[in-house]
Amino acid sequence: MSTRASSSIVVRRPITREYVLLITSLSAISALGTDILLPGLSQISDEFVLPNPGDVQYVLVSFFFGMAIGQLIVGPMSDQFGRKPIVYFGYCVFLIGCVLSVVAPDWSSLLAGRFLQGLGAAAPRVISLAIVRDEYEGPEMARVLSVSMAVFILVPIIAPAIGQGVVFFSGWRAVHVALASLSILVAIWFALRQPETLPPSRRSGRGFGQAVSVLSEIFRTASAIRYTISTGLITGAFVAYLGTAQQVFVDIFEVGDLFPLYFGLSAASLGAAAMLNSRLVTRLHLLSLTRFALAGLTIFSAGFLAVALFFEGVPQLWLFMFWLMLVFFCLGLIYSNLQTLALEPLGHVAGTASAFIGSISLFMSLPLASFIGSQLDGTVFSLVAGFAVLGGLSSLTVGFPRTSGKT
Repeated sequence: MSTRASSSIVVRRPITREYVLLITSLSAISALGTDILLPGLSQISDEFVLPNPGDVQYVLVSFFFGMAIGQLIVGPMSDQFGRKPIVYFGYCVFLIGCVLSVVAPDWSSLLAGRFLQGLGAAAPRVISLAIVRDEYEGPEMARVLSVSMAVFILVPIIAPAIGQGVVFFSGWRAVHVALASLSILVAIWFALRQPETLPPSRRSGRGFGQAVSVLSEIFRTASAIRYTISTGLITGAFVAYLGTAQQVFVDIFEVGDLFPLYFGLSAASLGAAAMLNSRLVTRLHLLSLTRFALAGLTIFSAGFLAVALFFEGVPQLWLFMFWLMLVFFCLGLIYSNLQTLALEPLGHVAGTASAFIGSISLFMSLPLASFIGSQLDGTVFSLVAGFAVLGGLSSLTVGFPRTSGKT
């Protein structure tokens, strides 16, 4: 353990259930902002008369684009002004985006509202990671993030069902009212129960001047940039799945109103793996575990691509679900570990570093996800191939030999 990493920790308190739930709730706004709206995508496409049904994925892409930009802003701000004020700022921007989405008179206005939602959601998402990094490091940090992810998976399990109910009774615009209400409740909980983890004595006074320095440090730290690139590649496949899930299950497999159930089953697999990961990281080498999971994801996807070819692109639903749950199980062993590995040598600038790492990986993922989604042609070829190719590239990136001791 380096001296710089050790000096970044200001508190080392016991990991309580409330702490994990609060951290999870801060992160959950990003998942809620996408998953709860999925059942309403067909309504949105019909209302705005989109020429290409696949264009509805940009409702999600604009949200993630806002998050990518927002992280560049809120990370440096949180290192300069503290964690809590910037979280409040983010929730305010998110609420403005919700209001604009509710009243959006046209497609462009809706995309603008979704962009603002993503911009605001970046603050609690990024700063929740910085708060954890302020208080923990190494296997303990990975354990907190893994348990948080396991709880976090309840969001994609239940969010589409909640969204479907809201859409059924009140339409897709009411989903944004629900998002605004939930964000207000979490903001109040955060204000009352989470102490500031970056005291004034440890804040940077250089603001965005430091941002340039941190970005330079990230690119000079071989391990950090390697794991960031790997995260971006694998996120590209994951975002592509989110953007096409409703089309895949409803249009290709014709599951109808059971879409939230199938979507939730895949998420449950990810949650089970994340919970297992919280135990494994204290016993196994973090990097070896991540390499193993990436290799598994790539092999499963390449193998299922052959199965999909045999069924002319539309395999039986149970076969697709079996592959999807295997892939999501691997993802549960990948995400929190890659975050931990990328942030480990950068704990002394956790807020800015976590923001830039998240932003770089998101910027990488969006064109990849858009391309995969645009290739959807009534079969699952593009989605499965996306996981196989991007999983393989991510595995190769993580598998590069160490060039420094910073892992």
